[in-house]
Amino acid sequence: MDFLAAFSFLFFGFTILFSLFSFLIYVLRLKPWCNCDVCKAYLSSSWTKDFANLCDWYTHLLRKSKTGTIHVHVLGNIITANPENVEHMLKTKFENYPKGKPFSALLGDLLGRGIFNVDGDHWKFQRKMASLELGSVSIRMHAFDLIMCEIRSRLLPLLSSVADEQRVLDLQDVFRRFSFDNICKFSFGLDPGCLELSLPACKFAAAFDTASKLSAERALAPSPIVWKIKRLLSIGSEKELKEAIKKVNELAEGMINERRKAGFSKNNDLLSRFMTSITDEKYLRDIVISFLLAGRDTVASGLTSFFWLLSQRPEVESAIRAETEKVMGLNQDLPSFQEMREMHCLNAAVHESLRLYPPVQFDSKFSQEDDILPDGTFVPKGTRVTYHQYAMGRMEQIWGPDCLEFKPERWLKNGVFVPANPFKYTVFHAGVRICLGKEMALVEMKAVALAIIRGFNTRVVDPNQVPRFSPGLTATVRGGLPVVIQERGSLKTHQLPNNFPFEVIGRLI
Repeated sequence: MDFLAAFSFLFFGFTILFSLFSFLIYVLRLKPWCNCDVCKAYLSSSWTKDFANLCDWYTHLLRKSKTGTIHVHVLGNIITANPENVEHMLKTKFENYPKGKPFSALLGDLLGRGIFNVDGDHWKFQRKMASLELGSVSIRMHAFDLIMCEIRSRLLPLLSSVADEQRVLDLQDVFRRFSFDNICKFSFGLDPGCLELSLPACKFAAAFDTASKLSAERALAPSPIVWKIKRLLSIGSEKELKEAIKKVNELAEGMINERRKAGFSKNNDLLSRFMTSITDEKYLRDIVISFLLAGRDTVASGLTSFFWLLSQRPEVESAIRAETEKVMGLNQDLPSFQEMREMHCLNAAVHESLRLYPPVQFDSKFSQEDDILPDGTFVPKGTRVTYHQYAMGRMEQIWGPDCLEFKPERWLKNGVFVPANPFKYTVFHAGVRICLGKEMALVEMKAVALAIIRGFNTRVVDPNQVPRFSPGLTATVRGGLPVVIQERGSLKTHQLPNNFPFEVIGRLI
């Protein structure tokens, strides 16, 4: 009993001290050591009066800056939307701008030594392995076949059933389930079945969502000491994060063990390829989690924004349909890989939506040595430097005075798609660390978009809905994207009555 009493006293003592420490940090935030308008607005959250999202406020500041660069002194962060600075960081002085230890610490519990959280030899090894696989024509065709199978066997039947019942569907959740099934089949040779008609709860996906959200929220703490003490004491959000990561680890280890039992030497999935040269179970787990993050959340985020933007410009949807009928005819249900390459309007619309709503809104590096950016900004050693993809898509000096408009035609020249400079269009990053899965992600997005546009009329329930993003590693819309699905050719288009029973289905439990 004495031991229990002593333990309780120490535990509550630590809790009280931590609470006092957190209060002290809060008071210091109210009286910042920097009195500039930007820092005061950040610390007081006064920016929320005029902007729905932090990324929109940063965009506002960057648009006002003559150099396209700002300083948030209280965060020790230089933020830029200047393409010349981006090229300097990602190409010219690549070695001076690694991910850095502060970034790795934030995401270390979730991503470990995965490719998105490391530099140096670990990064080079994983990138080389992934590059060899993802660059293979046979692997890309295998991925395409998996995508089409998921569309034909699960996505289309689900949408048809919802259309028949005239129920509201959360399209963002559908895309997350679709991409989760697809990345699991492609990367691990396993099928979680998240997009089956019953829309089952997926423990792995739910735990992964929680772990991703809470890991990203660490960056919002007034000091890294706060979340590190909470982790040490296993309290609050850090306790919840620990429990979520435990579930993720158990399920990831289960995937690895299942693949090992089934044999991996003759399989096409990425996990099998890595298992031929890696015996470290923890390292394999980190690689599994990184590929899940890359292949699931980014594609789902991109598709959600695409259909929201499409609802704002129905003439774009009509143009895509006309193009598909020209390329495919009226009878064929799904396109071939070659046919998709001929759809320039579709390609332009997807790129344009990603310009305005990139799945990863910003990316940060840490300067190894003192440096000067091309716009003249001095970067002290150890400083965090962030290039802001979301803001870059909204800069007049990059995209012109109509930069805030959804205009797929800006990507077309004489009806043919023309790509942009990767250092001004940083959706897939650029330079040495450019996304290896870029082409596969685009194929998946276009295949899903095409299947839905060709077969259904999709109408957003609230046409005036403006995306508000939840904290996370990728852009996730709060509340999802509720839509009404109508099957083309079998349902008459009609206005929904005011008393329509908006029963939203398709949520992750």
